[in-house]
This record gives sequence, C-alpha cells and structure tokens, in this order.
Amino acid sequence: MSDAQDHKEKMQKVQAKHRKKVSEATDPGRGLVLINTGKGKGKSSAAFGVVIRALGWGQKVAVVQFIKGKWKTGERRFFEDHDLVTWHTMGEGFTWDTQDRERDIAAATAAFGKACDLMASGEYDLVVLDEINIALRYEYLSVDTVLEGLRARSDKTSVFLTGRDAPQTLRDYADLVTEMNEEKHPFKAGIKAQRGVDF
Repeated sequence: MSDAQDHKEKMQKVQAKHRKKVSEATDPGRGLVLINTGKGKGKSSAAFGVVIRALGWGQKVAVVQFIKGKWKTGERRFFEDHDLVTWHTMGEGFTWDTQDRERDIAAATAAFGKACDLMASGEYDLVVLDEINIALRYEYLSVDTVLEGLRARSDKTSVFLTGRDAPQTLRDYADLVTEMNEEKHPFKAGIKAQRGVDF
C-alpha cells in the first residue's frame, strides 16, 4: 500500500470515528458554563473570541468586568458600541491598586449582583464574567454565591468565567474548563504591555 493510500485510510477511520461521536452527542437544552483559568496569557482574549462567535450568529451578549476598572482596552473600545453587547466595567482596578479590602468586596458584590440580573433575565445568549476568578481567589465573593447565581441563570444563557485560580468546586460544575499554561511571556523579559496585543 502506498503512503497516500495509507494516509487516506487513516483519515477515513478518523472521520468515521468523529462522525459517530457527533451523531451520539445530545443538546443539553441549556446554556453551558465555560471557564478559562491558569497562569498563561489569553484567558479573557479567548473569551472575547467566543463573544465574536456569538455575535456572528446574531446572539446577544453581556460582559461584566470584575477587576480591570477604567483601564482602556481594545476589546472594550470595540464592543462598547456594538448593538448586541451590553458592557459593564465594575471593578476599580487590580486589587493592589485600591489596597482597600472592603471597597474591593463592595465592588465585586455589586458586579456579581449585576451579573446575576443579566444571567437570569433570559435576554442574553452569553454572559462573560471577566476576571471573576480573581475576585474568588481574594475571597471578595464566595464560591457558593457564584454557584447559586449560575444555577439561577436562564436556560438559554451560557456563561464564561475567566481569571487564574478558578476554584475546584467551580471547575467541577462547569461544562468546559481550559487551563492556560505560560511557557514564555514578554513581560518577564522586561517588555512592557503592548497595545493591541495585551490590552
């Protein structure tokens, strides 16, 4: 058998196996819970890629940012003027900026209250809770509170949670968990954050 024939047979087997899996998959009848976590860069960036995908299908999206505060980012500039996107930047910046635990707890609580309203409303196909895992890591929110909000969401609504150190209880509840690992980062080489790449 030639290499070309061997390759064709291998690919036909792969294709048949994939088609069988697709045919056996079922629709859950509800939105999914997705988590991007880990120390690697790109957790929020990947979530915003999913926002673009949802918008491509004419779906309605809400974004609640928990940490980034008034920091200007390319994604915020782009999506804020989009008719199908509701954007809420509710954090006051990175926790080391405020240095006020009670203020950070109040900001996170307000942000999650807004997120719960958006998730339960039935108006949104996708809600992104950007950097919520950081609020959980510093115990500005409890995991039980977040799980309760996720369980109360509309059946049509998928939720994307980002930020490093997602708690195991949330990982167990989610439908998809991606751990992003850092192999190399320009900041460690003394290169400052780049507009259009990092923000």
